[in-house]
Amino acid sequence: MAPIDGAEVAKHNNKKSSWIVLDSKVYDITSFLSEHPGGAAILLKQAGSDATTEFKKYHPLDYVNDLPAGSDLGPVDSNTLAQLRVPKEVEAKPASSTGDKIPHVSMIISAPDFERVAKSVLPHKAWVYASSSANTGLSLKTNLSDWSRINFRPRVLRNVGDVDTRRSILGQRSQYPFYISPMGTLGVIHPEAEPEMVRGAVRKGIHMVVSTASTKPTVQIMQTYVDEEKRVKGASPSKLFFQFYMPINRNKAYALLGVVKKAGYKGLWITVDTPVLGKRTADRVLQAEEALAVGVEEDSTAKWEAGNENTFAPAIGGRVATGQLSPHTTWEDLLWIRKEWNGPIVLKGIQCAEDAKLALEYGCQGILLSNHGGRQAHSAPSSLLTLLEIRTYCPEVIEKLEIYLDGGLRDGADVLKALCLGATAVGVGRPYLYALAAYGSQGVERCTDVLSEELATGMRLLGVTSLDQLRPEMVNMTPLLNEMWRPDPILLRSRL
Repeated sequence: MAPIDGAEVAKHNNKKSSWIVLDSKVYDITSFLSEHPGGAAILLKQAGSDATTEFKKYHPLDYVNDLPAGSDLGPVDSNTLAQLRVPKEVEAKPASSTGDKIPHVSMIISAPDFERVAKSVLPHKAWVYASSSANTGLSLKTNLSDWSRINFRPRVLRNVGDVDTRRSILGQRSQYPFYISPMGTLGVIHPEAEPEMVRGAVRKGIHMVVSTASTKPTVQIMQTYVDEEKRVKGASPSKLFFQFYMPINRNKAYALLGVVKKAGYKGLWITVDTPVLGKRTADRVLQAEEALAVGVEEDSTAKWEAGNENTFAPAIGGRVATGQLSPHTTWEDLLWIRKEWNGPIVLKGIQCAEDAKLALEYGCQGILLSNHGGRQAHSAPSSLLTLLEIRTYCPEVIEKLEIYLDGGLRDGADVLKALCLGATAVGVGRPYLYALAAYGSQGVERCTDVLSEELATGMRLLGVTSLDQLRPEMVNMTPLLNEMWRPDPILLRSRL
């Protein structure tokens, strides 16, 4: 196949004929414009140009294999690359790469400090992706505020000279009772994406859950982990778990599980709160603005939210990526997943006591109480409120399953509150994302140190020296209990 002249590629820069260059190959994406999960506008900005750099922020390059048949037009003539079109509206570089000063990482004293720095360095689109929430943002606001509605009941005159923060997570020893939550598309946050997060995690010995929606391939992320473990031999052991979006296509689900098993991930965290994508308001506004800027009027999002079986790619920004979110998945699907996966399983996205009980009945090893960072259901309960509901109506779940929760945590003392109420460990998401954006792996390390120090200090001030000493009576949960769901007793018995 003869190389294609760059000047010819540059001519195909509109919605009637769109070509892009990816990794030195030319692709005709015209028919894919209406199928792209992020909308047509982002592709049209790159039409007629080399889109490799922009593409790699969101996807592994092998995602091009999921383009429609016939899209690959052949190699671009390397001698004519200068004739390619320059993309429209190229985003400004982060302040950290343009010489603007940001605070030294030692000036980060608390987790919210990372958010302020990240906002100053991230391009607008990346910031919207990182910070957006569903509808009016009520679920996100509740996540943040509910932590402050639980107070400690400290004991005094205790010998608290030495404290032990170690905790086992799915059988994997950890020196922290918190872990890095799964977050997709980290390539828009930092050029090294997930591998950079992994390097910081390994150096601090903190466990991490890797997202199906990662920018880098699953195997590459694990290889980064292996390489970093060898480099820092003797450090506290961190482990990688895998967050699983179940593809509609069963064969692709089998294939992905096979990749994850072979790579050596230590547990499967199945996301169950995304039968469709929530309304990511800020993302939709941004997409509409981008569409108008390139003269494309966006279609209804209904068909995106239904999904189809074309590709692995999960939710990116304000739309669901085709084929990843299945509205047809049920509890019975856990049966065939168990046959394919012989390690521990955690259900990610439990939001009521009834489903917590079902997770126990279906043989799961753990549940993650989560409303997806406030990005899915409008007016969803906070994970703390769900934990109180489970404690009240089916406490046997806490006794028999490992209970994780995430959403809104911003302080090591928040970790302590959750542990007092029976949580095994707590997932931390946005603080680590913002830390990565601002300082790379060094930020990941600093965030771990900040939360760990706050946790140890909180334990001493509470009057305990190890996590197994924590009890519900060490916190006052009355403000949240007053808002807890209280069903008719007969109805409750039929549900549980």
